[in-house]
Parts: sequence; C-alpha cells; structure tokens
Amino acid sequence: MQAQKEIDTRGLNCPLPILKAKKALSEIQPGELLKVLATDPGSVRDFQAFARQTGNELVEQSQAGDEFVHYLRRR
Repeated sequence: MQAQKEIDTRGLNCPLPILKAKKALSEIQPGELLKVLATDPGSVRDFQAFARQTGNELVEQSQAGDEFVHYLRRR
C-alpha cells in the first residue's frame, strides 16, 4: 500500500500517536493515505476509535513483532 505520508510514533504511548496522526492527516489531501508506525499495543483500538469519531477511514492495521502499522485515509 502506497501512503502519501508516513509518520513514526514508535516508542510513544497514548495519546501521542493519535495526536501526531491527527496533525499529519491535516497536512494531506482528502482521499490520501497516511501510514502510522507504532509500538503501543493500545494503538490498535485507539486508531479504530479515532477513525469512528473523525470519519477518516481506517484502511488497514497489521502487526509485525512488537510493531503496529496503521493506514488511514483522510476523509
């Protein structure tokens, strides 16, 4: 999946990954993808809730070891 912007929030705990993602989403155009790298296990449900609350689409979530990758499409 090709994202227009990628942010690295590894090592940060809630709510910082969400706050950084919110800022990054404001910097891309509607319909574009944001890739978020995280290590906080809580980020999985945090990004699900964030997408529901903001109307941005949570396209995909995956886990590789202790890292989580979230793809969000700006509304």
